[in-house]
Amino acid sequence: MASNQKSDVLERLREGIINLTNSHAWTSWLDVQRRFHSYSWGNCLLIALQRPDATRIAGYRKWQDMGRQVRKGEKGIVILAPIVNSIKVEDELGNTETLEANPRAFRAAYVFDVSQTDGEPLPEIANRLTGNQPSGTFQALAAFADGLGFRVELSDSLGEVNGDCNHGIRRIRVNEAIEARQAVKTLAHEIGHAILHDPSTRPEDVTRGQIELEAESVAYVVCSEIGLDSGQYSFGYVAGWAGGGEAASKMISQSAQRINRTARQIIDALTVHREESVTAEPVQHQAVLV
Repeated sequence: MASNQKSDVLERLREGIINLTNSHAWTSWLDVQRRFHSYSWGNCLLIALQRPDATRIAGYRKWQDMGRQVRKGEKGIVILAPIVNSIKVEDELGNTETLEANPRAFRAAYVFDVSQTDGEPLPEIANRLTGNQPSGTFQALAAFADGLGFRVELSDSLGEVNGDCNHGIRRIRVNEAIEARQAVKTLAHEIGHAILHDPSTRPEDVTRGQIELEAESVAYVVCSEIGLDSGQYSFGYVAGWAGGGEAASKMISQSAQRINRTARQIIDALTVHREESVTAEPVQHQAVLV
């Protein structure tokens, strides 16, 4: 893929994000996100220990407010909620303000994951891709990851997460429950992480939003090259991490060279694999994603 072609692909990504973040779907999604708490590091650890596959957490009544009901018999996830003293003060104009002191103690509280509830679907902006993969692409990407020193596994323990990349044990996992087209996109995304985001070498000040934008942009460019349109997923995913059109567009520009260089590395490997497949003798294969 020539440099100007890669620029055109990133421009399509920018336009897709801008169109999405000007839509009703985006405002509805933001409205739901505002209702979810940002939990402390300690509470995140408690949640991970009790329910490692949790994706969206809220209290019993908060779920009711969003049109969902915790199923009978579900076990709550214990977190620590602060107990604070508050006092009302009045200024010289008669305006009243409530001031809260630092927590004086903590109490146990219970929250629930979305998987423990039934009811109205939550608005989504990153819908999973469906359908078959371009023939042999997942296997070619897995072989490329192996060449980087990462083993690729299909996993049944990821819950709602599509995949993950662990630099410490050099492993990439892809959710075996997702369809083949999404699996290809996810594997390209995780390979982007493998190349770009080793915690021991990446800059300390890089944000999670920038990290996810880079990996998903790499996946978008790679998928565009192989004729797989991932915009249905990628636009929402990038916007969700990087913000609206202008914010995401600026971050894409800042990372464009890293995105294009990484995508080129993956695309070149896929090209070599296709050429070798054409000239190779037919062989028997195990069951694979199709």
